[in-house]
Amino acid sequence: FYQAYANRALVYRNSGQQQQALQDYNAALQINPSYDVALIGRGNLYRQSGRVNEAFNDFSRAIELETTDGRAWHNRGLIYQLRNQHAQAIEDFSKAISLSSTSPEPYNGRGLSYVALNDDENAFADFNHAISLDGNVAESWANQALVYERRGEMAKAAKSYAHAARLDPKYKPALDGVARTRGAAGAS
Repeated sequence: FYQAYANRALVYRNSGQQQQALQDYNAALQINPSYDVALIGRGNLYRQSGRVNEAFNDFSRAIELETTDGRAWHNRGLIYQLRNQHAQAIEDFSKAISLSSTSPEPYNGRGLSYVALNDDENAFADFNHAISLDGNVAESWANQALVYERRGEMAKAAKSYAHAARLDPKYKPALDGVARTRGAAGAS
């Protein structure tokens, strides 16, 4: 019944009942310590609550078990990113992409690590690919705008930031970008 515990844990997690979710993930892993779905779910729970070392361990364990779920690599990549270990993050995001190339999230993650390493060309390619996968993700547009801004292409940056802000009026990086590039859109 370990799958049932993991399924119920996800329901608890999505309804904000984190402690119950943790108990169910732990129960699933007591029954089957190699259940990658529970390791990834519990890792996400840990990561979202700031317990990054425990999250890292759960994602790494799922990876050691040869999971085919790209979320393990994606989420471990986010932790590498948080630790400023961008080369490792890029490797993990690339593996996540190889397992699930239809999601924009690992492209955005990898692109941000490329930005941190001053590799704007690869970052720009990843952000544009993320947009082509799902043009309704504000983060992708704001990330694209960031590269435009770093290149000095302020009018293009302003347009992309504005589009991101329209998609998600509460997305702070887009709002901050709009404020920084205000007036540049008309200059194109």
